Amino acid sequence: MSAELLEHGRAVLAQQAFSLLLGTRLDALEPGRVEMSLPLRADLLQQHGFVHGGAICYLADNALTYAGGSLLGDSVTSEFKINYLRPANGGDRLLAVATALHGGKSQAVCRCDIYLVRGDERLLCAAAQGTIRKVG
Repeated sequence: MSAELLEHGRAVLAQQAFSLLLGTRLDALEPGRVEMSLPLRADLLQQHGFVHGGAICYLADNALTYAGGSLLGDSVTSEFKINYLRPANGGDRLLAVATALHGGKSQAVCRCDIYLVRGDERLLCAAAQGTIRKVG
């Protein structure tokens, strides 16, 4: 089931023009859990050399929706909150790890941790929580 779910998730990601523009990768997907990554490059940085908060926020939003959608089916974000914990700089990629805390018939509450990956090191740089709603 997880291989089929991952294949489906990658097909959905391939339909998201913005995700393709950023180079987002779907690394793992199983019911209630996802790992997505975003390779870092100069045009994703802000004036201080940190990854722009909008890039981090985008990745959290998408990962939250994938975690909830893996339980609900076709879904969108209803709301979410993000806390930036430290500047993300000097890494190779961002890694979002999102899990569903609770899933019902029409919505799921999910959390997401965003890490800056430097080689084998992971530094937690943001945490988010949101509500994901089934479409239709």
